[in-house]
Amino acid sequence: MGTSVLQIDLGALADNWRALDKLSSEAVETAAVVKADAYGLGVAKAARALMKAGVKKFFVAAAEEGVTLRQAVGPTPWIGVFSGHMAGDTDMIGDMNLVPMLNSLDQITRHFEALPGAPFGIQLDTGMNRLGLEAAEWDAVKALVLKANPDLIMSHLACSDEPDHPMNAQQLAAFRAMTDGVRVPRALSATGGLLLGPDYHFDLVRPGIGLYGGFPYEDGKPVVKLECPVIQTRDVMPGETVGYSNSWTADVPSRIATVSAGYADGITRLISNKAVLFDGSIPCPLVGRVSMDLITVDITHLDHVPHALDLLCAHQTPDDLATIGQTIGYEILTSLGARYHRRYIG
Repeated sequence: MGTSVLQIDLGALADNWRALDKLSSEAVETAAVVKADAYGLGVAKAARALMKAGVKKFFVAAAEEGVTLRQAVGPTPWIGVFSGHMAGDTDMIGDMNLVPMLNSLDQITRHFEALPGAPFGIQLDTGMNRLGLEAAEWDAVKALVLKANPDLIMSHLACSDEPDHPMNAQQLAAFRAMTDGVRVPRALSATGGLLLGPDYHFDLVRPGIGLYGGFPYEDGKPVVKLECPVIQTRDVMPGETVGYSNSWTADVPSRIATVSAGYADGITRLISNKAVLFDGSIPCPLVGRVSMDLITVDITHLDHVPHALDLLCAHQTPDDLATIGQTIGYEILTSLGARYHRRYIG
């Protein structure tokens, strides 16, 4: 096979959801965020595995993602749309029974006029200044909105991956001030907020990155393994260079493996000459620049030529690779390209 294999462990995905679900009380429902094609892993298979584990509510970023999800999971699950009811979304929302998280006065007007009586949620801004009604806007429409019986009132934490950050308590206080006393289910927390403890749980939590084994859920099981086939090996003499711009020079006689993967597959060039790939548990340095389709790896220390090397595995998680590439695990996962052969297990 000339392309890399992205192995996705659906059993680990389901186990991560179950473990996160146990961190809150029975009165708190645990949903699942499957936006961006389930963080790049394939929303249809991921969502169906999560449904089998017990998920009844999902969240996506946009109505178009909601359509894809609905077609995969059928009519029963509740599907919330973070971006709300955008212009042009009305038919998708109505036909697919999606629940937009209305986040502006314009969206409230659009939804109430275009789909009267249709389900909706409300998103409030508690300090992130990204999406949601601010306190004064909420006060102006609160009575009208509550009369229409929203499914959910939600907000989003800006710094939940930093447990000691004062912004967490500040947003919690703001959310309580805006919603205490309302008889509507409330949700404030994604993965990070869930881990902050019961004060942040309210009626529903919505883990995303934690389902996929990512930070800040440090106890999560690895969900992805990226196996890159070795296409060719060659011996390189001292003083010879490898790859574009001569960015790596051999100091000693070396054996170099060329593997099938590159930045066209979502592997950032920022890991050039920094990351390692693994032969089982043995690290092998990435040498030279990541190119569009190929990576070169120093396997001099191996006593054999491996048929493939792993870029993502139990020994190097998306967060590990993100640290090397000066980004975050979310970006590593969601950048995984379409050329990979996806193999689902579990």
